Amino acid sequence: MSEIITKEQNELAKIIERYSEKDGVHQTAIQSLFFMRDSNASVPRHGVYKPSFCMVVQGAKEVWLSQERFRYSPTDYLVASVHLPVTAQVTEATPDVPYLGFKLEFTAKQIIEVLRDSEIRVGPRENAKRGMFVNRMELPLLDAVIRLARLLDNPKDIPMLAPLFTKEILYRVLQGEHGATLEQIAVEGSSAYQINDVIEHIANHFVSPFRIEELAEKANMSVSSLHRHFKEVTAMSPIQFQKQLRLQEARRLLLTETADATDVAFRVGYESPSQFSREYSRMFGYPPRQDIKRLRA
Repeated sequence: MSEIITKEQNELAKIIERYSEKDGVHQTAIQSLFFMRDSNASVPRHGVYKPSFCMVVQGAKEVWLSQERFRYSPTDYLVASVHLPVTAQVTEATPDVPYLGFKLEFTAKQIIEVLRDSEIRVGPRENAKRGMFVNRMELPLLDAVIRLARLLDNPKDIPMLAPLFTKEILYRVLQGEHGATLEQIAVEGSSAYQINDVIEHIANHFVSPFRIEELAEKANMSVSSLHRHFKEVTAMSPIQFQKQLRLQEARRLLLTETADATDVAFRVGYESPSQFSREYSRMFGYPPRQDIKRLRA
């Protein structure tokens, strides 16, 4: 990493520390921007990444998408181009040098606007690619990130400048090595665009059962094509994707409410409490009651 990039990273780290005095996820005054802080390496955490641009500013982190591992540090950035259920783990952090993270969420509409307003030449429709990638950090991109973060010290500038700096960040990512992966999500008629429609549908209706034929019709694909492209983007089948969303929501409900496991199982779409308990144990390593007791402790 060059001295200039190291200097920029240090400035960004100071901004994040200023607005993240405690460990956890901190929403900033910029609606789509979040800072993360951890004073110690963490256990694996399950969650759903929305479409987002993510940086490790200090420390290191691993993200697992099904069985595929993405590791990134201050020399890299990670992009999730669609909603993806993942397991994330901070692998390097100490109280003296805590893990510091930067996450900027975005929408397909914003990608479309960048493509429309820039001179980026949209490539031909391609087969869907994995909806997550890690790329090398470049100075022009890091510079745009820092200018966005600096706005927190000048709140009156946020409404005017935050959309412009966000647009620049997306523009830089689209120009990067994996830009076509992000671009295809916004190219109407591409397989990635069609699969994103299916992903959004499942994410918004994961409690309800679905017929794979209905999803294929929604994507204007054959059943076999839907399975192939869906797995290419998400590293899992539609059923596995739905199951992860259900189980993560069940865990959240069990942690935040006083409902019992059977009630939660029905609320997230399971018809069999015993099947729910088996699949919960398989995903989180413990049966529901034991898992929640352990987490609360």
